[in-house]
Amino acid sequence: MSHGPRSGLAAVSSALLAMSRHLEVRDVLKTIVASARELLDAQYAALGVPDDHGGFAQFVVDGVSDAQWKAIGPLPRRHGILAAMLDDAAPQRLADVRRDPRFEGWPSAHPDLVDFLGLPIRDGDEVLGALFLANKNCPKPDGACGFTEDDEELLGILAQHAAIALTNARLYERSRELTIAEERSRLAHELHDAVSQKLFSLRLTAQAAARLVDRDPARAKGELQQVAELAAEAADELRAAVVELRPAALDEDGLVATLRTQVQVLDRAHSARVTFTGHGVRALPAAQEEAVLRVAQEALHNALRHSGGTRVDVTLERRGNGAVLRVGDDGDGFDPHTVRRAGRHLGLVSMRDRASGVGGRLTVESAPGKGTTIEMEVPGG
Repeated sequence: MSHGPRSGLAAVSSALLAMSRHLEVRDVLKTIVASARELLDAQYAALGVPDDHGGFAQFVVDGVSDAQWKAIGPLPRRHGILAAMLDDAAPQRLADVRRDPRFEGWPSAHPDLVDFLGLPIRDGDEVLGALFLANKNCPKPDGACGFTEDDEELLGILAQHAAIALTNARLYERSRELTIAEERSRLAHELHDAVSQKLFSLRLTAQAAARLVDRDPARAKGELQQVAELAAEAADELRAAVVELRPAALDEDGLVATLRTQVQVLDRAHSARVTFTGHGVRALPAAQEEAVLRVAQEALHNALRHSGGTRVDVTLERRGNGAVLRVGDDGDGFDPHTVRRAGRHLGLVSMRDRASGVGGRLTVESAPGKGTTIEMEVPGG
């Protein structure tokens, strides 16, 4: 088979590896489209994922600039050739799509498509999407399609692997959604336990102050000071919860910037000094970055709530292809011989689980009166 500049088994293998490398659905869609266009040497490629309302939930193109795509307008509806690809398992190979009786036109800014090759991406009976290419870069005899039977066969192989990659990406995203739901549930329980107790204490203290304000103003003043302290602690708990609810910042800002921002928030919210230092850390795989962030949050929470220290220092530095996180405080510390009890109290078990879950390790150094240092090392990609 000949398929332009990228022909042969090596090109096919490269395309399949590229598809399997991504876990996010959008990234998989883009890789499928780009791989198909390159392998079959076409000017344009697109992949549409149908919704339940006669349109497309996602539509990814390759060979069209952002400005052109914006000028084209809304996503297409499922009609004409697109509908045929979704409803019929047979490939659609046309010498001129504009002359097909099912052709219903396109927006004025849409590029002219001539020869056309498309087929559905299926997982069993489920149609995951419609993949098509247009305008093959090759000489075309009058009235003939540039796409060949070999191209059709190759696109069919690519579509089979695309179905696997898309299914895996969907499963991954669902798994992440479940993980996020579990994290939110855990946070809700912690928030309820911590903040509700403080609010209950605040209410009782305020009631006591109200009873004392006339007969013992001095004691009432002390109770009101306690109210202010409890209210500040409750606000700190809420700030910490808001920070933990936003791991999406990792995708937008990266691990270093996200940690720095969270440390700055905690430094403003607590009386203890909280600092962050980062040294030459490269981007890590998504799972590693999320694990590092979660362990940092747990360690910071422990240090600020339980250690009694005046300072908490967070460092993140490069080690080989990976990174090392350290969270150290100058607080009360604890006896390593009682680590089982302390582990339950400080969430060390969950932190170790997070570290081991991404191929890393977590160590704890502490002694009574000597503070505590949590260190987590994770490998790179």
